[in-house]
Amino acid sequence: MRRAVPALLLLAFSTIACKRPPVSNPAYAAEIGAARALRQKKLESENGWLTLVALHWLTPGENAVGSDPAAPLALEAQGVPKKAAAFDLRPDGSVHLRAEPGAPVAVNGAPPTGEALRSDKGGKPDVVTVGRVRLTVIERGGRLAVRARDPESPRRTGFTGIDHFPVDPALRLEARFEPYEALREIDVPSAQGPPQKAFAPGLVRFTIAGREHALEPTVESPSDDTFFFVFSDATAGSGSYGAGRFLYAGKPKNGESRLVLDFNFAENPPCAFTPYATCPLPLPKNVLPVKIEAGEKAPAGH
Repeated sequence: MRRAVPALLLLAFSTIACKRPPVSNPAYAAEIGAARALRQKKLESENGWLTLVALHWLTPGENAVGSDPAAPLALEAQGVPKKAAAFDLRPDGSVHLRAEPGAPVAVNGAPPTGEALRSDKGGKPDVVTVGRVRLTVIERGGRLAVRARDPESPRRTGFTGIDHFPVDPALRLEARFEPYEALREIDVPSAQGPPQKAFAPGLVRFTIAGREHALEPTVESPSDDTFFFVFSDATAGSGSYGAGRFLYAGKPKNGESRLVLDFNFAENPPCAFTPYATCPLPLPKNVLPVKIEAGEKAPAGH
């Protein structure tokens, strides 16, 4: 899962002074409001997580697609024939599409050619359409899967918004980065599929209510300028999402150690909104024994 940080959220990290702003601070409230509005807009978009309707890990040979409930990749959208196509995973690791005669199937808007499909690894994947449903090949931890999106997904059409804890300026914290001697490659557990590779640059230490805690961020490459945290806290399962939340922070500049962790920007992972996401889970070091009553709450039903 590609981890993208909204520009407004990064702007918040860089423009808000390190001194904790009061909750009534108009600039701080505006930053949070803008970031939340952008977050909801992206979630509700035609490419947002709410459109996901299926995820199938490919097995060698043909993996059928259609409205047949027995199909490995079963699609319920109107206009999808019982047998529509098949994704063929070949011994060399390539994936090819075979469309059924007369089925409303296209690749990037054109008739299928039988050529190998591009996955999302390292670039833009090919988009297979079956009626209104869009399918792409994704790669996670060396395994391939097909993910399906329907712009008329009930999760999208019935979405009522994101609920939040009240903004708490006390949970906007000054923290200290302690780098490891060398960047560590680690396996990050996933909610679905194999573990995902990432790099751990060190520990970030901070204090809540007089007690010191630490989180281990990850980066996708040594050149990343943003730390990514997957954490869980004592509200998990009773206020916040049980499998943890995400948080981003700007990486300290060379020679500096100070950074800001603002838990008011903590957000739910995609798997809080859909069962068809491959979300990273908190590392053992990132399970906090304190309540972080800030940021996004668990969606209704969780």
